[in-house]
Formats: sequence, structure tokens, C-alpha cells
Amino acid sequence: MEQQIFNGTQEYVASEQLMASVNIAIALKKPLLIKGEPGTGKTMLAEAVAKALGKRLIIWNIKSTTKAQEGLYVYDTIQRLYDGQFGEEGVNDIARYIKLGKLGEAFDSDEQVILLIDEIDKAALEFPNDLLWELDQMEFYINETKRTVKAKHRPIVIITSNAEKELPDAFLRRCIFHYIDFPERELMEEIVRVHFPDVEANLLKNAMDVFYNIRTIRDIRKKPSTSELIDWVNALQIGGIPADKIRKELPFVGVVVKKDEDLELVRQNPLN
Repeated sequence: MEQQIFNGTQEYVASEQLMASVNIAIALKKPLLIKGEPGTGKTMLAEAVAKALGKRLIIWNIKSTTKAQEGLYVYDTIQRLYDGQFGEEGVNDIARYIKLGKLGEAFDSDEQVILLIDEIDKAALEFPNDLLWELDQMEFYINETKRTVKAKHRPIVIITSNAEKELPDAFLRRCIFHYIDFPERELMEEIVRVHFPDVEANLLKNAMDVFYNIRTIRDIRKKPSTSELIDWVNALQIGGIPADKIRKELPFVGVVVKKDEDLELVRQNPLN
């Protein structure tokens, strides 16, 4: 198979280090584990890789109640019981009641896909280890039908984590790891201009000055993210706010600062 190279997209500005990590993970056929504070584009990375490589994206959103088994398959015993009570045909065909999960769907796909396991750290501590064998071997066994589902094409696996809890060492050893640093001003300006190429330079400068100043305020509970800066710049443009009023009046600051106590801190700290 021809080597696939990710070079970012017009909509997703990636650093050289991030692009290198994606391409190393693809070349080594290992999951790519992405960490970084909320709003740094972890989930959007999978969307960008799928678009750049022309592949379908399968998203497995992880919750606190998610079990590894759900990603492989579920046996819908309730539906089978219901069908049996109402005399439906084929009720003895157990395969009809086996529903593949997101990981199973990725394995069973006729074409290579991008599989995003999003926010893996939300699940219970044993969750990552429960997937080790399947991610290593790219197959799993369905007990009810005695069938082995083996990946037709090894999916490109991207896993995100907000670092809410530590992941097991055995799991980490099997991944390529990359931490997305919060963008410096130069990269941030490039990101904003992807969304608003015609934004007035002085407006963007003042908005970014305030934005980065807010992020440095001591004791702030929720630092504003990239997506919140983009929304704020949009609001400032829509509102027709002059650039010289941004620092003085903090128009639409609720787009950037989302907690009452943080808003109070911002008002107490000079932003010049």
C-alpha cells in the first residue's frame, strides 16, 4: 500500500511536530494518543486526517459508563426475546441480533477507515487495558456465533485524552504519544485567519492581547480555548466593535470567559 502522508488541511492548521506524529503512527501502525487541554483541536485532528487522506471517519465517543465490550459488539437479547414473543421469522439466527460496535465496524469495513476513540480518560480505569488485545491483534471473537472478526484493513486509530486520569502503562507502551501545546501567537493568528481571512489586523491583535492576558491570570479556573477565541473574534466582527474598545470595554467577554468567578478575576486584573 502506498505510504499515506498527512500534511494538514486548509481548515486545520497543524504544527510540524503534530503532522510528524500522525505520520509516524500511520507508518508504525500504532494508535496515536493525543493529549492537550480542551479546545486545542484534538477531536478535529481526526476529522482533518480523514479529510486529508480521503477516508471515512468512525467516532467512538467515550462516557463514564462506556465498556470496552460495547466497542466490539453487543448481543441484543431483548430484541430477540421480543421477536420470539411475536413469532418473527429468523429468531433462531443469533447473528441477526449481533450489532457491531464502533471498533467492530472499523475492523469489518471493506476500506481502511479512521477510528477516533474520543476522550478515553472518561471511562473506568480498566477500559484501556480491556482493549489491548484487540488493538494489538486487530481482531476479536464473538462467542454467540463462534465468529472471529478480523480487520480487513487496519484502521488508523486516533485516541484523545483530556488527562483527567492517568492511563495504564501497558496501554501507553502501545501508543505513539503527542501532546498538543497551546498555540503560540503566530500559530494562533494563522488558525484564526483560516476562519476569518479578512479580519482586520488591529482587531485581531487587540483580541489576542486580551485573550492571552486572560490565560495568564493567576487562579483562573477555566482558561479560554482556541475555539472560544475564534467565536469571540466572530462576535467582535458581527458587532462592529472598534479595535480600540476591545481592551477598555471587553465587549462580549462572556464568549471567552465562562465562569462567574473567572469573570470577576478578569475585571479585577488590568489587561494592558
